[in-house]
Amino acid sequence: MTSRMIKKIKAFFAGAGIGALGGLIGLGGAEFRLPLLLGMFAFPPLEAVILNKAMSLLVVASALPFRAATISWETLFAHWTIVVNLLAGSLAGAWAGASWATKLRSETLYRVIAILLLGIALVLLTGHQTTTTGTPLFDSPALLMTTGVIAGLGIGIVAALLGVAGGELLIPVIVFLFGADIKLAGSLSLAVSLPTMLVSFARYSKDSSFVVLGANKSFVLIMAIGSIAGAWLGSRLLGIVPDSYLLPMLAAILLISALKVWKHK
Repeated sequence: MTSRMIKKIKAFFAGAGIGALGGLIGLGGAEFRLPLLLGMFAFPPLEAVILNKAMSLLVVASALPFRAATISWETLFAHWTIVVNLLAGSLAGAWAGASWATKLRSETLYRVIAILLLGIALVLLTGHQTTTTGTPLFDSPALLMTTGVIAGLGIGIVAALLGVAGGELLIPVIVFLFGADIKLAGSLSLAVSLPTMLVSFARYSKDSSFVVLGANKSFVLIMAIGSIAGAWLGSRLLGIVPDSYLLPMLAAILLISALKVWKHK
């Protein structure tokens, strides 16, 4: 068996494991995929982010119609104002974040990625405990809209720098700020993530590192298929593994990954 074939097999099963972890908590798993791209597969940081973004796009594009059986398109369109509000900030943030990533030295980008992974670990431990209020946080439409744009801007930057969909940040914001139900928030976050990722992807395409995508097309496709299959499996296991064990375990994985990425040379 050739080394290229072994790499593809590793890509599929790594993607499946990551997808299962993400499926358990309603995420695409990109935050877990990035450390593997940096470590196990030894891609340079910017190339790893670009590959992660490409796979995140495929996973999110698949997840949105998958969820339509639970959250109908009509329900999703009824809350279009939330999507537009967050997109007003996230699209600009995605372009800015991708621009910064292409200009940072590799050592600096490793450090930035490590800090962001640490932040997401903290969000997993706290943000997913957010309870649905049913009503927006602010009575003033102007204040609510302004806060949504600012939140979207920050999420767009983080998502672009890590190559993730940003659901781990979007879902708590949608629940807390707009009072949406947690299941509806999951679908709304995907509706925000998809165009946000396309913008950052377009910005990355202008950088010379984007050639990594063409050189690793089969790798990306195989790992993405593994991620989608794993996400489906994780969603089936959702009622078996309690959040009280799951979230601390996933946060610990991200903390270890952040430490390894920080020390990466």
